[in-house]
Amino acid sequence: MKVIGLTALVLVLVASASSAIAHGTKAKDDGHDMAMEVVKEQKPWGIAGDEDQVSRTIDVSMLDSMEFAPEQLTIKQGETIRFVASNDGQVLHEFVLGTTETNDEHAQMMIKFPGMEHDEPYMTHVNSGQTGEIIWTFNRAGTFAFACLIAGHYQAGMIGDITVTADNS
Repeated sequence: MKVIGLTALVLVLVASASSAIAHGTKAKDDGHDMAMEVVKEQKPWGIAGDEDQVSRTIDVSMLDSMEFAPEQLTIKQGETIRFVASNDGQVLHEFVLGTTETNDEHAQMMIKFPGMEHDEPYMTHVNSGQTGEIIWTFNRAGTFAFACLIAGHYQAGMIGDITVTADNS
């Protein structure tokens, strides 16, 4: 009896932790179809962008050699980028924008909770042979990162760098 109660408690805690981590979109009922609306939240590396504001598209390949191609990107402050992340490998990969610190923290969470779900506007899970898309506005200059945070991938070096150059106009 005590084991069942403890198991139930652990399951509730895991579910709570996962739901606290996985947020970013919400259902919007406008009287028609239920659509997912992106929740915009300012991050150190920018904010979710709008489709009609896209400045350019950047294609990024994710490889089973635990690499991205390209591994380094330069973006101008104020640009809204459509990232098209292609999984050219045989295993699940993800493309996550952030800082080195936030990616380090999230990678540790992925080790603890490898099945956790994601729906943040700055990340996409991509199955083999598929593509995922992120639209992001880089409204702050600085050095940022992108990574695959699936357990083992990040630790194997599946990371890339983004330099956002200041808008001096």
